[in-house]
Amino acid sequence: MNRLMVWYGELVVQKDLIKRGALFLSPGMLWLMIFLVLPGLILVVISFAGRGDYGELVWDFSLENYRRLMGYGIFGWAPDYILILLRSVWVAIFTTGLSVILSYPLCFFIARKPVRTRYLWLMVVIIPFWTNMVIRTYSWFLILAPELPFAKLAAYLKLVSPGMALYPSAFAVYLGMISMFLPFVALPLFSSVERLDWTLVEAAQDLYASNLRIFMHAILPQTLPGLSVGIILTLVPAMGMFVVPDLLGGAKYMLVGNLIQQQFGASRDWAFGAAISMGLMVLTMFSLYLYRRKNKGIELL
Repeated sequence: MNRLMVWYGELVVQKDLIKRGALFLSPGMLWLMIFLVLPGLILVVISFAGRGDYGELVWDFSLENYRRLMGYGIFGWAPDYILILLRSVWVAIFTTGLSVILSYPLCFFIARKPVRTRYLWLMVVIIPFWTNMVIRTYSWFLILAPELPFAKLAAYLKLVSPGMALYPSAFAVYLGMISMFLPFVALPLFSSVERLDWTLVEAAQDLYASNLRIFMHAILPQTLPGLSVGIILTLVPAMGMFVVPDLLGGAKYMLVGNLIQQQFGASRDWAFGAAISMGLMVLTMFSLYLYRRKNKGIELL
């Protein structure tokens, strides 16, 4: 039965409206199927396969890769891979948290500038995006070199031996990660700070609220949409990052991204690499689910 409907002032048949909607959605759905759903399904299938003697895939399906990921091997249980996963989550959360803490003063600093210079300051934040990630990471080699003031100051404070660079180290990894992801938080947060209703802040000040209460009750609720986008844009890629830990950590600071790269590269164990990737995806989706559940009702940008 063809039901007549009014759609934006136009009288249409329901069946034609559904066809029109499917036509508009089909390019996007096709794109998602080819570049997201299909690779994901292939990854799931491979994660249950095995590894041959020369690194080839053996289509002998089992849960062995997931057992290995959980730490069960021929020598008993060892939590090495679980620790790497937890370390990756910690590094991602730490990077996101510190990026948020640094982004707030940065965004207020830029938002308080006159309009004619405000976007020049914003451009300074965006410019690193124009440079390749590997080049940006290598630039830290120069900044943390033993001849420059940062390494000399660390040696003066007896944090490192004289003449030593500040890399490879966990400090260099965190520094590189935060510099890499700070713009991902700052840019969406700035759009919320720029639209802040300052009358609420002034009202809180008139009521003699402390700076902390002003932030928690007048500023944070207004900036939550931008903050939520920034946290998601930072947390998800930070969990799988491997370039920064590999270069600034000297391949000694193993994260799950490095582990996946190792399996698909030198180890030629694609099946186990796919299982680790699936573990990372599940962990990421679970983290996002918890975050969205806690912040339910927040409208993203």
